[in-house]
Amino acid sequence: MGRTSRKRSTLANRAIVASAALILGGGGLIAVNVYASAGEGASGSPPDRTWNMGTQMSTIDCPDVGNELPDVPAQARWEVDRELAAMDTQITDAYQQFADRKDEISRDPNLAENAVLGPLKAKRTASIDRIATAVERNADRPQGLDGLAPCSLRADDNNNQGGGGYGSGDSQGQDAGQGDDQGADQGQGGDQGADQGQGGDQGADQGQGQDGGQDGDDGQGQQGNGPEASDFVDIQSVQPNVDRPRQRRGASRGTFTTDCGRNENGKFNPDNVIVAPGVSNGAHHMHDYVGNQANDAFASDDDLANGDTSCRNQGDRSTYYWPVLRLQNGTAENDADADGGGKDQNVGEIQTPSQVTLKFVGNPTGKVTAMPRFLRIITGDAKAFTNGDANANASWSCTGFENRQLKDKYPICPDGSQVVRSFAFQSCWDGQNTDSANHRTHVAFAQDNGRCPNGFRAIPQLVQRIVYDVPPGPGFAVDSFPEQLHKPVTDHGDFINVFDDRLMKKVVSCINGGRKCR
Repeated sequence: MGRTSRKRSTLANRAIVASAALILGGGGLIAVNVYASAGEGASGSPPDRTWNMGTQMSTIDCPDVGNELPDVPAQARWEVDRELAAMDTQITDAYQQFADRKDEISRDPNLAENAVLGPLKAKRTASIDRIATAVERNADRPQGLDGLAPCSLRADDNNNQGGGGYGSGDSQGQDAGQGDDQGADQGQGGDQGADQGQGGDQGADQGQGQDGGQDGDDGQGQQGNGPEASDFVDIQSVQPNVDRPRQRRGASRGTFTTDCGRNENGKFNPDNVIVAPGVSNGAHHMHDYVGNQANDAFASDDDLANGDTSCRNQGDRSTYYWPVLRLQNGTAENDADADGGGKDQNVGEIQTPSQVTLKFVGNPTGKVTAMPRFLRIITGDAKAFTNGDANANASWSCTGFENRQLKDKYPICPDGSQVVRSFAFQSCWDGQNTDSANHRTHVAFAQDNGRCPNGFRAIPQLVQRIVYDVPPGPGFAVDSFPEQLHKPVTDHGDFINVFDDRLMKKVVSCINGGRKCR
């Protein structure tokens, strides 16, 4: 593969049903009922209000079944994960069918229901039944999952990050607006970012040239699959918005930095061993990997423990991975006809970061305890465009401007400045589990006061900073599930702790002792 080195605008917590003319990319007008949702509303009963709107893009919006599952018995976890991965493939296939037939659908709106949404609902209903049956073998059968089967078509309304749709049912999920940690180097407090992201919509009408050699896609990027020019904002128009937590007496102020390279050796795959173990192309987008070199969909804990590592300190065999960033310059990658690449609407030249920093930091209110080996942490939400921002944790910025962080916009950096994407991972652990049914509830962000929630203990917090030297202006995008339209809010990172015991003790000692270690 070629490896060229080169705020969140506040999402309103509301949903409205609108009558709209939906302009499908490349097609005509369709009169539809539009369900515009800034995040997923839990009620499913939006107020009766109408407006008219038009948009050039649309996607398929399905409730995230994984987020709604109750606790899954360990004996059923593998089967449930495989079925959830199958549901992701169902959405990907339905989105492709929708994209291929958008001209027909523009002439016959009923075709969307009959040819796309109806069959998708039937497949999802069968998958949900298999999930419930797998759980029922070892616990009570989960109730209420059938209501998550219907999906809808959704408009890409960039002004409020909501979409509109028509089809088989209501959106489900969580209220938007939970705060996220701000990445870069502050590294503390997972709920600090609720009101960050001023200027997030300031670039919506700038119309910067998103064509960028993208093969006549009318400014929509990725051959009509996103992003749009309105997904970018000039970082210089964003006001400083990073609020660092106050360090209290007894805080753990040290750091431990591990050097694992920039993926110079080009380890890529579209798997996700955390979310979809045993499933090839479980992510439907390509990942960069640093650290452990044994990571793929089929890697066991033993495989990871015995795998080679790109980390300078061989005691760190952890795996760190994230979606690749591509330059949309018309260059075809080696994966242009492969799963996770062109087959999943991820096109363009993969960029090798100019810098990757992996730093573990402490807690602003007290000491940290060691992470358990093989602890799995996912930060951010690869489906945040349709799920809403409850689990989103993207942070985009530019070198020289990292006191300004964007959640749902890509930054346009001035000359001499490079694009920065950063993740501050969850820093609290439940003290028992290395994973959970939804791969989230065993870890948590610190509260506003820096303390962990009840029942959780502070662990070293991974703060990941990735820098890219890309041409100024629009023309790049992060890989995503096809229906997520390469939105910046979908950015996410994954981590499995494979430090050996001796090195983890050093990490904790350095952080609690206030030292800067490597």
